[in-house]
Amino acid sequence: MNANDAQATPQGEEPLSAVDRQSSVVPAPIIAIKVDVDTYVGTRDGVPRLLDIMERAGIKATFYFSMGPDNSGKAIRRIFTRKGFLKKMLRTGAPSAYGIRTMLYGTLLPAPQIGASFPDILRETAARGHETGVHCWDHVYWHDYLPRLTRNQVATELKHGSELFRDIMGQSPKTTAAPGWTVSATSLELQDSMGLDFCSDGRGLAPFYPVFDGKRFATLQIPSTWPTLDEILGSDGIDGHTVNDFYLSQLKDGLNVHTIHAEMEGGVMAESFVELIGRLKAAGARFVTLGEAAAACRESAPDATLSMGEIPGRAGLVALQG
Repeated sequence: MNANDAQATPQGEEPLSAVDRQSSVVPAPIIAIKVDVDTYVGTRDGVPRLLDIMERAGIKATFYFSMGPDNSGKAIRRIFTRKGFLKKMLRTGAPSAYGIRTMLYGTLLPAPQIGASFPDILRETAARGHETGVHCWDHVYWHDYLPRLTRNQVATELKHGSELFRDIMGQSPKTTAAPGWTVSATSLELQDSMGLDFCSDGRGLAPFYPVFDGKRFATLQIPSTWPTLDEILGSDGIDGHTVNDFYLSQLKDGLNVHTIHAEMEGGVMAESFVELIGRLKAAGARFVTLGEAAAACRESAPDATLSMGEIPGRAGLVALQG
């Protein structure tokens, strides 16, 4: 089974497109889990744990893998360039969640290669029926420097990530997701040239075709609709015991896209994630992949502006649906 064949729907559940065609069906919550895999440790430890959790729950997700070097330690410079970054790191307990070695990679410790170190984990993810795509080549480099990169530099990042993905998975990626929800007109244009089925680069409310800096782009966007753990933990009284109460309060009829991180929900917050899945199922939610969501709305999704802006709990700018 290859990376993008396996979009199986759990037994007993209707495909999303079938539900959408039946106007008599009462709207219900639909959950798409997007898994960002940012680091070496997240790939090695977090992804296998998430695969086991999801297999027990009978759900499928869409995994986006960082393919190149883990330069996580270089993110320390954000303390000086992004207001609120240090506060966020301390508020969310990042050192314990990501580990000291990860926070030194690319500085005091050499940056290990991610995709090339764990090809079997990428293949196993697809073999278990999940969608797989490219998150990036170098996560920190893209996240911190994209607005200043030349077209050739952006193309090189996408090329390196896509070529290694193809070498491992046997086919080119059909979807990508920008690190840190960071985009530019150049990155969107180059993604269009890749023949992708869809991307998940931004934050918003519903699927759309992006209009960035006055130009419409052709690749469907499936935005994340819920805040991530690192944006809400430690704020407004939200902690590991109450975070799922918050997420249940965000649940709406129709598509909800929840971005999780292999290093968090596949690590120190794994038990909380298991509880969240159970509570969502009890609330009547149905789980789909991003690809299934894209297939159901490709013809009907509207155009919408996409621009870089601020959101609560995150240091720096992210791509926001207008």
